[in-house]
Parts: sequence; C-alpha cells; structure tokens
Amino acid sequence: MKRYIDLFLKAFLTGILIAIGGIVYLSCDNKYIGAFLFGTGLFTILTFGLALYTGKVGYAVENKPSYLGDLVVIWVGNFIGALATGLVIQLTRAGAAITEKAAGLCTVKMNDDPLSIFVLAFFCGMLMFIAADGYKNLTNPAAQMLAVFLPVMVFILSGFEHCVANMFYFSAANMWDPGSAFYMLIMTLGNSAGGILIPLVRKGFVKQK
Repeated sequence: MKRYIDLFLKAFLTGILIAIGGIVYLSCDNKYIGAFLFGTGLFTILTFGLALYTGKVGYAVENKPSYLGDLVVIWVGNFIGALATGLVIQLTRAGAAITEKAAGLCTVKMNDDPLSIFVLAFFCGMLMFIAADGYKNLTNPAAQMLAVFLPVMVFILSGFEHCVANMFYFSAANMWDPGSAFYMLIMTLGNSAGGILIPLVRKGFVKQK
C-alpha cells in the first residue's frame, strides 16, 4: 500500500507540473515560445523521477501484468493533480484569460471526430515515449534536454493530443461532461497505443547490441 501511495503522490505532482506547462502555453501569445516552455513541466517530472502516464505506459511491454495497476494509479494521480490546478488557477487574476483560451482549445477538440482524436493521441504517445526513454538512456545533459523539449514542441505544434494536458485544459475550461469524458478515454487509448509501439517493436523485432 505504501508503494501505491508514493506512486500516487508522484503522479499527483506530475499532474500539477503538466498543468503548469499548460498554463504557460496558454499565457504565451507566441505559440513557439509557449510550446518550448511547456516542456519545462516534463523536464522537471523526469529530473525528479515523478510519474507521468504517457511517459510510463510504454514500459508496460517490459513489465509484469501487475504494472497495469501502477498505470491506473498514475493516471488517477495525474488527473487529480491536473484537475486541482485547473480549478485553482481560476481563483487568480490570470484565471479568466486561461479559462477563455482553454475553452477555445477544448471546443476544437470536442468538434473533432473520435478517430481523428485517437490518431493525434497515438502520435503524441510515440513522442512522449521518445522523450522519456531518451532522457532515461542518454548521458549527455544537452542531449537529454533536446530529447525532452523537442518531442514536446513537436506534439504541441502538430496539434497532437496529450491526455494529461487535456485533463488540465478541460478542467480550466469547466467543460467536463459525458462527451469530454469519452474523448478523454479516446485520448488515453491513443496515447497508450502510441506509447507502446516503439518498445513493442524494439522488444520483438529489433536485436539490441
């Protein structure tokens, strides 16, 4: 039980950090600067060894079935952290602007087709595994930073769907309903499928030296 509590707390902090990335992204008029600064959240998460669902789901391929329980705890912790931050930011002077921009972003998502959402989430899942695994395995600090910030910038500028970031956007926009919950499920499935693709291929078909 203690291990799950520890995992939940790490995931909760992660949700907050991703939400902070979302806040700075929505606060920047320049989307390129906003996309770059969003990466600060992921960089901090990986540096402190926290738990992001999209960074962990790919390793399900390499772990025992019980690892799926860890992923559930991580997803819930990420959600509560992102939800809390989305609600709390509305109490600040920045709240009105953040809510308005988040609502515009979420409206675009909700008007999209579920298959489109899944595909966009799939590619995001691939990029998040690349970022997490690159940071984990690279030893050069500069390479580690590039491995984190470049995939984040690519997924944001490409309009790919990140389930934890969207947990924050839907919360900040006050747009939770059965429809957004369904889309969150699609995003999670897409991120999961994309996240396991590279490790699955790497494990099954690519001989590692």
